[in-house]
Amino acid sequence: MGLSSLFFIVLAILPLSSSSSSSPSSDHKTFIVQVQQDAKPSIFPTHAHWYDSTLSSLSSSGSPSPGPTRIIHTYSTVFHGFSAKLSPSEALRIQSLPHVLALIPEQVRQLHTTRSPQFLGLKTGDSAGLLKESDFGSDLVIGVIDTGIWPERQSFNDRDLGPVPSKWKGQCVAGKAFPSTSCNRKLIGARFFSNGYEATNGKMNETTQFRSPRDSDGHGTHTASIAAGRYVFPASTLGYARGVAAGMAPKARLAAYKVCWDSGCYDSDILAAFDAAVADRVDVISLSVGGVVVPYYLDAIAIGAFGAEDAGVFVSASAGNGGPGGLTVTNVAPWVTTVGAGTIDRGFPADVKLGNGKMIPGVSVYSGPGLTPGRMYPLIYAGTEGGDGYSSSLCMEGSLDPSLVKGKIVLCDRGINSRAAKGEVVKKAGGVGMILANGVFDGEGLVADCHILPATAVGALGGDEIRKYIEVASKSKSPPTATVIFKGTRLGVRPAPVVASFSARGPNPESPEILKPDVIAPGLNILAAWPDNVGPSGVASDKRKTEFNILSGTSMACPHVSGLAALLKAAHPEWSPAAIRSALMTTAYTVDNRGETMLDESSGNTSTVMDYGAGHVHPQKAMDPGLIYDLTPYDYVDFLCNSNYTVNNIQVVTRKKADCSRAKKAGHSGNLNYPSLSVAFQQYGKPKMSTHFIRTVTNVGDPESVYRVSVRPPRGVSVTVRPEKLAFRRIGQKLNFLVRVEVRAVKLSPGGSSMRSGSVVWSDGKHTVTSPLVVTLQQSL
Repeated sequence: MGLSSLFFIVLAILPLSSSSSSSPSSDHKTFIVQVQQDAKPSIFPTHAHWYDSTLSSLSSSGSPSPGPTRIIHTYSTVFHGFSAKLSPSEALRIQSLPHVLALIPEQVRQLHTTRSPQFLGLKTGDSAGLLKESDFGSDLVIGVIDTGIWPERQSFNDRDLGPVPSKWKGQCVAGKAFPSTSCNRKLIGARFFSNGYEATNGKMNETTQFRSPRDSDGHGTHTASIAAGRYVFPASTLGYARGVAAGMAPKARLAAYKVCWDSGCYDSDILAAFDAAVADRVDVISLSVGGVVVPYYLDAIAIGAFGAEDAGVFVSASAGNGGPGGLTVTNVAPWVTTVGAGTIDRGFPADVKLGNGKMIPGVSVYSGPGLTPGRMYPLIYAGTEGGDGYSSSLCMEGSLDPSLVKGKIVLCDRGINSRAAKGEVVKKAGGVGMILANGVFDGEGLVADCHILPATAVGALGGDEIRKYIEVASKSKSPPTATVIFKGTRLGVRPAPVVASFSARGPNPESPEILKPDVIAPGLNILAAWPDNVGPSGVASDKRKTEFNILSGTSMACPHVSGLAALLKAAHPEWSPAAIRSALMTTAYTVDNRGETMLDESSGNTSTVMDYGAGHVHPQKAMDPGLIYDLTPYDYVDFLCNSNYTVNNIQVVTRKKADCSRAKKAGHSGNLNYPSLSVAFQQYGKPKMSTHFIRTVTNVGDPESVYRVSVRPPRGVSVTVRPEKLAFRRIGQKLNFLVRVEVRAVKLSPGGSSMRSGSVVWSDGKHTVTSPLVVTLQQSL
């Protein structure tokens, strides 16, 4: 959204206070004020009064307002500042004040929309292992920043849970349809933040949304139960995916922070949620929203996440659903664990049978009145039947002619409107069924939806084949016909995992030397809790109720990692957020259940590190990683110095005055002690290029252990590691090693690039500690 955004946040250094929002006005936009520490004059009782007085003195009328009315939020824990609505001239004058540090544009973020515990090896009957060792995460608190929660779901019951952890400082904030008794020993906190949303959109429509932590969307309930849902049996969605539903950390406590409303999730509200969550004493923050990648000092999520990391809170965030194209990954700051999505070994096949006998594979979660078995139905492609072609091909609202559609199965192209909404358009026009065809960009990646009429999704190749059949059959004596055969739930699908087509991909647009995403986790067709007031398809006309729903997205992958982080923190209370991320990354795997490198769902080809980062999470191995790559907040300061951020930019992110002279000793930004190694060389006509990485590993395995290195160099790259052996005498001991990388230039077209990957692996015979090594060659324009 950038600087032209309607909404800006003004950051300042001040304590937290609640405030009312002002209504939107055409000449006032929401901007921000960040003030030097302890700059408040003593005549004001609070920072908020001082800020409000400052704003009033800047306004054209000059009349002071009675108390903090223009301030949207104030921040004091992860960030010192406030958000407020200002005119452009006020923003300019405030920016010029000597004690002001920054003006930050607000983005509006969007959501990154039972079998995964077993697929990850978290078996309920284990007498040993991660769930047992961590007591299922019972004293850990996961803060979920999302659309709120539906507290009555069985996934959030508090049976047999001990008292609320004594460290907890949070609240259960009552509101519409959400009394304070909605919380229990499982859901121990709930808050909502709407001032930022209302500052731009005006007063909330309370007939369609709850002014409370209650979830009117479903997304937040779903993600919260993936992270920490209790065991619920039987669980299913409309009869699909029957079994036991469980989150990753079934005994962990939950705190819901509602920041997303009908038009999106506003940065000022997200930052307030980070601020509250850390003050409340959560251990993990799970964030399944994202937006455009901007420099970290303009990114409210990166700033809030740094403050959380600084306080020892692990932050996991979804990578985004912009795949399968490159450079689509979001939430890329190195202090955030960025999670992409993979498939699990469960499918919901629903195949299309064409009149010529051909079967086209598809997927669906449909359980309503079906098509008559054995009967073939007339088939049409919406894009060639009347209308303007384009909108009718996408089955947009009002684009289909009922006289052409009635009684037929309609082929609709994917794109623009939601997949389930297309089915509603077909149904309204009198269609009996729908086939939803991927476009070229979606490839062969399929998402199973809870459709409101008999419908299935097919890949781009299947879509092409069906269109071709319609075209040929329409000119023959036997007009085109089809039916959809629903096959229910299939387990033991191979290959799995596969990188989901929609999962956002690297390289990292902001810091190419930090490989993102970090890992992938289950994110396709995930069963989890669902509210009563939203039909499983999400379309307004869907009045069905279900306790669980099946959704897909990196939104679903992120809370898997949040829950695993809680389990790891419970088992290793002394581990930092960086240590937890390191354990997840260095133990991740890249082979599927056939023993071959994971595939990319969109193309069917082998996937790469740009798709999966370090690989797919492996919880049991992460429990005992042997070595970890640890980091302190000061290491991130050095990283920002070496990324050519100014001292002022760095202070906005870290609240620390940066001494960049120390950073130069760290060498370059690739020397951040990260578990992956990545370098991008600009060729500039040089025949040979080289760099080095310095890394420090901490022994968390056996006291007396000797690790030896093995290198799988990227193709055409020379890699040497010194020393080749690390001998540890005790737990907690740190040892350094150096990786030297040398590569010869290759012929590339102007602006072209070539990416090669390998790995550096340390092993003591019991533990295997793997770091991806990525070398990219770029040719300038």
